Amino acid sequence: MGIWDTRSRAGRQTPEPDTEIEVRNVTMEFRRAKDEATSIKELMVRILRRQHAYETFKALDDVSLSIKKGEVVGIVGTNGSGKSTLLKIISGALIPTRGQVLVDRSKVQLLTLGTGFDLELTGRENVYLNGAIIGYSKAFIDRKYSQIVRFAELEGFMEEKVRNYSSGMVSRLGFAIATIRDTPEILILDEVLSVGDLFFRKKSEARIKEMIHGGSTVLLVSHSTSVIRSNCSKAVWIEKGRLLTAGDPKDVCDAYEKKRKV
Repeated sequence: MGIWDTRSRAGRQTPEPDTEIEVRNVTMEFRRAKDEATSIKELMVRILRRQHAYETFKALDDVSLSIKKGEVVGIVGTNGSGKSTLLKIISGALIPTRGQVLVDRSKVQLLTLGTGFDLELTGRENVYLNGAIIGYSKAFIDRKYSQIVRFAELEGFMEEKVRNYSSGMVSRLGFAIATIRDTPEILILDEVLSVGDLFFRKKSEARIKEMIHGGSTVLLVSHSTSVIRSNCSKAVWIEKGRLLTAGDPKDVCDAYEKKRKV
């Protein structure tokens, strides 16, 4: 059981038996430059004069959430509201400033595209690099390599450097690598249903739906409320770091859409 807790060890508790993920009073703060320098010279002058001021940005503010085993939970909210930050904390990629998360990290797979690629390496080399970052063994990638290439529709391009790929080719390769393994017990999807052209998007949506409905506990971030309504058993609305509401996907998505139109 992986637990990230800023309180004392004596204060730790265990989740309810049917709960897969429990987020308790999680706050995440980042430091950012208050007034960013417009040049390296200006930056160095500010550092030497100790004029480089920072402010605290609160990406998540006292968020609590309980997810039961087998639930498919969709997360909505405008850009910059902390949705991806929450997913990264649950997966263990980030440690919260305050609060705690109770989850078994060994069960978790975070699927997010566009990370872990080296543009100066070939497509083949990036399959092994990206796969290793995700946690695949070399033997596993060896077995699945041909399947990855076929799904990404990149036969004939794997010895090319990735810097020569289009953005769609990179996305297709990232998606194929990330979804080649068996569906994990806890699947976290961060905006992965808008990959490539229309034909590939339909293929990727079919693959994700197969994973979603394979019995896993799923957290899904999407800007498409129709995806949330059609695939999720529960929805959560996070806005400016605060959890506004959670419940029936239709009710939550209706409220979110109504607010956005105001």
